[in-house]
Amino acid sequence: MDREYLIKKWLDHDLNAEELKAFKALDDYNELTKLSRSLEDFKAPNFDDKAVYDHIQKRIAEEKVSSSKTQWFKPFLRIAAVIVVVLSVYYYNATIDTTTQTLLAEKTEISLPDQTKVSLNAESSLTYNKSKWQSNRDVNLDGEAFFDVEKGSEFNVITNNGTVTVLGTEFNVNNRPDFFETVCYEGSVKVVTTSETKILKPGDRFLMIDGKYIAQEKEKNTQPSWLQNESYFKSIPYKYVLDEFERQYQVTFKSDVIDSNTLYTGSFVHNNKELALKAITLPLNINFTIKNNVIVLYRE
Repeated sequence: MDREYLIKKWLDHDLNAEELKAFKALDDYNELTKLSRSLEDFKAPNFDDKAVYDHIQKRIAEEKVSSSKTQWFKPFLRIAAVIVVVLSVYYYNATIDTTTQTLLAEKTEISLPDQTKVSLNAESSLTYNKSKWQSNRDVNLDGEAFFDVEKGSEFNVITNNGTVTVLGTEFNVNNRPDFFETVCYEGSVKVVTTSETKILKPGDRFLMIDGKYIAQEKEKNTQPSWLQNESYFKSIPYKYVLDEFERQYQVTFKSDVIDSNTLYTGSFVHNNKELALKAITLPLNINFTIKNNVIVLYRE
């Protein structure tokens, strides 16, 4: 059998009986098994690839006691290099963060290591470390996400506007520039910002706009509207409505005559641009024209 094929399967602990027999017949079988034993105490979080490689070279020097040993010197170095690469890849994969991102007009669902289900709205990202989940249950959110938390699970949702600590099971976090909102649908969550700390119960809403806390009425719905492809707003400055529209339809708004701080109450759907435009313009007596992906707002 091919020597390199046998060594690769040996590294993967995947040799069958026939392959194991062939592997043991290799000229450098004893050296390979000695190398394996010398690495038994290896632990990924403390891995130092240079130290491991130096250790291998030292072992080679110790074993090089006769001229007969020099015949396997170079192949052994190649094997050692392969093992260093394998261990390096393992270490890298074990420590790297996992990030999920959505584009404009895109939504997706993911599961956290504790089976918590997360729905990401358009133009959002969620980052966490899978290998460290048991000791570091932090997820970093940029954008908007709905969390359906597995019973008994606890973790923190960290944003640049504040931290939401899971005390319950279902909640939504919307973290956009100068806009931070958390709504609790089931159980409870704790929201901590530089100026406010709140415990939210089902139906409670925490809203900060431009760094100011804004009291809100109770939430009557059982889930955020965007999960049903609809964005709903209640007394929200118009500029944030336009921002969300741009995320859902991949368009750009232009206007020099519209007051972007005008408060808007209403909703728009995510699957019919013409209908959605009418929903956000007619209540404010605003007209619009569309050219390619640019929407110009104006008043007559």
